[in-house]
Amino acid sequence: MEFDVERELARYADTQGVLPERLDALGERYREQGHLTREQLYDLAYETSTRSAYHVRENPAERCVEVTENVLAVDGDFSKIHLLSGLRGFKAPTASAVLAALAPERHAVVDTRVWASLDRLEYLDGRKESFDAADYVEMIGPIRELADERGYTAAEVGYALFAADVANRDGTLH
Repeated sequence: MEFDVERELARYADTQGVLPERLDALGERYREQGHLTREQLYDLAYETSTRSAYHVRENPAERCVEVTENVLAVDGDFSKIHLLSGLRGFKAPTASAVLAALAPERHAVVDTRVWASLDRLEYLDGRKESFDAADYVEMIGPIRELADERGYTAAEVGYALFAADVANRDGTLH
């Protein structure tokens, strides 16, 4: 598969992917506040995964603030995703959206489509339908490599990989 980030970013607007402007706005609030509230996390979860968003409201409000504050204090991609995944309604793909909002130059929203595109580009091997913190680490390495090589942020490469899968997938998603 030929992978042209600029072309795929242009296609991204026609996909059902999360809106980059929404993540940018959330990231700005996160950096200003130093945390996210339960309602802000719910809005993000609804944007990325409407099926599981309702679980976010089951988290105590103070726990949402505590976890998102701790994410800022911790180093390591695995640890950051693992912390966020401790909240109800946040598996690795939704947690990755929080990190992409916070630091788009270093993080990307990942899911089955991003994994599939990385597989087609031979960075990963095999199909994957669910993800954990270790899988995020496995995906973010090649995403950052592509971003560095091509002069884009990790978030932009993630969006482009998502769009590339939409354009190149034969058959169903799962």
